[in-house]
Amino acid sequence: MPADGGIGAATPRREDVRFLTGAGNYTDDINLKGQAYVHFLRSDVAHGTLNNVDTASAEEMPGVIRIFTGEDFADVGGIPCGWQVTDKHGEPMQEPAHPVLARGKVCHVGDPIAAVVAETYEQARDAAEAIEVDIDDLPAVMDMKAALADGATKVHDDLSSNLCYDWGFIEDNKAAVGEAIANAAHVTTLELVNQRLVANPMEPRVAVGDYHRANDESTLYTTSQNPHVIRLLMGAFVLGIPEHKLRVVAPDVGGGFGSKIYHYAEEAFCTFAARALNRPVKWTSSRSEAFISDAQGRDHVTKIELALDADNNFTAIRTETYANMGAYLSTFAPCVPTYLHGTLMAGNYKTPNIYVNVKAVFTNTVPVDAYRGAGRPEATYQIERVIDKAARELGVDPIALRRQNFITEFPYATPVAVEYDTGDYTATMDKLEEIADVAGFAARRAESEARGKLRGFGVNCYIEACGIAPSALVGALGARAGLYDAATVRVNATGSISVMVGAHSHGQGHETSFPQVVAEMLGIDPSMIDIVHGDTARIPFGMGTYGSRSLAVCGSAMVRATEKIIAKAKKIAAHMLEASDADIELKDGQFTVAGTDKSVAWGDVTLAAYVPHNYPIEDVEPGLEETAFYDPANFTYPAGAYACEVEVDPETGKVTIERFAAADDFGNIINPMIVDGQVHGGLGQGIGQALLESCAYDESGQLLTGSYMDYAMPRADDVPFYAVDHSCQTPCTHNPLGVKGCGEAGAIGSPPTVVNAVVDALQSAGHNVTHIDMPLSPSRVWQAMQG
Repeated sequence: MPADGGIGAATPRREDVRFLTGAGNYTDDINLKGQAYVHFLRSDVAHGTLNNVDTASAEEMPGVIRIFTGEDFADVGGIPCGWQVTDKHGEPMQEPAHPVLARGKVCHVGDPIAAVVAETYEQARDAAEAIEVDIDDLPAVMDMKAALADGATKVHDDLSSNLCYDWGFIEDNKAAVGEAIANAAHVTTLELVNQRLVANPMEPRVAVGDYHRANDESTLYTTSQNPHVIRLLMGAFVLGIPEHKLRVVAPDVGGGFGSKIYHYAEEAFCTFAARALNRPVKWTSSRSEAFISDAQGRDHVTKIELALDADNNFTAIRTETYANMGAYLSTFAPCVPTYLHGTLMAGNYKTPNIYVNVKAVFTNTVPVDAYRGAGRPEATYQIERVIDKAARELGVDPIALRRQNFITEFPYATPVAVEYDTGDYTATMDKLEEIADVAGFAARRAESEARGKLRGFGVNCYIEACGIAPSALVGALGARAGLYDAATVRVNATGSISVMVGAHSHGQGHETSFPQVVAEMLGIDPSMIDIVHGDTARIPFGMGTYGSRSLAVCGSAMVRATEKIIAKAKKIAAHMLEASDADIELKDGQFTVAGTDKSVAWGDVTLAAYVPHNYPIEDVEPGLEETAFYDPANFTYPAGAYACEVEVDPETGKVTIERFAAADDFGNIINPMIVDGQVHGGLGQGIGQALLESCAYDESGQLLTGSYMDYAMPRADDVPFYAVDHSCQTPCTHNPLGVKGCGEAGAIGSPPTVVNAVVDALQSAGHNVTHIDMPLSPSRVWQAMQG
């Protein structure tokens, strides 16, 4: 059993006290003396030539301080992309300019054209409506395949085409994959769409720019998962502000799911305008703005082929994907359909030959970037849907087909350039069959049929790569930043501790789980430990939170820094106890000379560090504070098996999820309660994609799903109670905590599980349905049943 509050304890989240009592401090809660307000005038056409922006009338309106247009940013850098992909011909991707405010052209509905700064938000909004904009409409580029045709309208005139890159992975595998498919006993082919999604975190984005002329320092308060990266990109590449003169603060943030990783134009604008006007400038996004300005997710069209031999062993996988980039390249967008997707196409299976082709395409839509799972949901969906279809074509049990092809020996080097260090996919499937009560499904199906419903069972296995790393590898693959993280452990004289971390918590529970790690190492109560994050002026340079990296990467840096603290504290304790530091043991907050009853308490040693009256000064500096940077040696590889049971109403096509079970291997677990919550949240988002959510544009580039009236989000009655288990633990071998990451698993594994279950339900009633694209709305399911 874990020690009280230490590693493995299901400690309630301490941060929830302030969140649930309304005491959180979000960016929109920050109001600075003398602040002005900004409203962005955004393009209402998807593609057009921007001839003129007439602000004369608007400038005369009450409260208007200044109106900015693209011309004010002529000498300012554009919003940078943080990853460069090299295509299969060795050529770098095409990378269009991304201005803070549009100049010469608008490229999607929501592209900011002008920004009105006024004394009140209402005055800024009213003045924006008075701006006269002259735009000549151009044909909107919407269909990815048509966008690559000869003579197609170009989103960016200065590029040679709408193709960002044509990426082949691994190109040396291509011939072998083709041969394996040609010689296969059976080939299953499936064409599918992984539809575009809107992230919709609970808190919309906010930016507050501030400037202090006395010391020439700028501060940006923003809803960010990644404050240090925002400071680096904005300071160095957009506004030219030295980093020591630029502070970025991300306070409490109400969810992100990837959409708040990136550097956005609104952040750069508020920082720029505060300097220009010498007063704070604040922007708060409306929900409608979020639909046309926040980075969106997914949007892949794929053809996948799975080849099997006469004994049903997988021999090859080949995919061709069109990936929508939107109008511009968001911060990490190029790596999502490539290195976060192609490297996972082996899944849990020992397929010897794999080739992945991705064509990334510019269209006149909102930019697309990483959304919870980021490439791994797309890979898992392709693999697990085509395996299920193959099982039905071959007339074999879908679980048995998966089991037969599982990887069983580790470490395992895949044909797509990654090496899984640990795993036990058979164990997670065993656990899934237990908690899902697979044996009882036939009786449940019969009961549903007696009520006139169709019941289906779907299964899925997934693996994901978390804690993206190491820096040397990702640098070679095009990353324009390192992907290490950092922590500083500062022990106070009275023994309490402040841990400054590069990761950012916006729902992950860092303020609870991080202290559990340090408390376990020192043998003290977690309440003595405070976590500091989100402020570049207070924390070491870190890379933020995304990709389930917080504990695996930043947590490892925290462990290394704490190890340094322990080593130094042992030297002080040894001096106090007149012993060798090699003989000092630390347990339950006491330093003891091994084999004796001589000891000194944690608090006595920490006080001695800062009041060095009796102190080994010749060997050790006063104070007790250490910093560590940690660059992981490999990804971590969480994996699991999911099962879903649905009922389908044959009269209406409505799908109801009756049961859902998830068996995950997350390595060592720090706080099982937080892990349960992360899995539950991910499952909800994945079910939302499977059944409800879809971001749709018309042929002119107008967003058809621009509000919650049109974009269906999952509600409580859309999801069941989940059976969740994470007892199958194969610890990660290359980080000191043995953790793997849990934040994205549910969103990765649930969509194919639901679709597999619905297809099973329809086939049980004799419908010849092999696939339905998400979301599986009642109308789509009903139409599929009509043949």
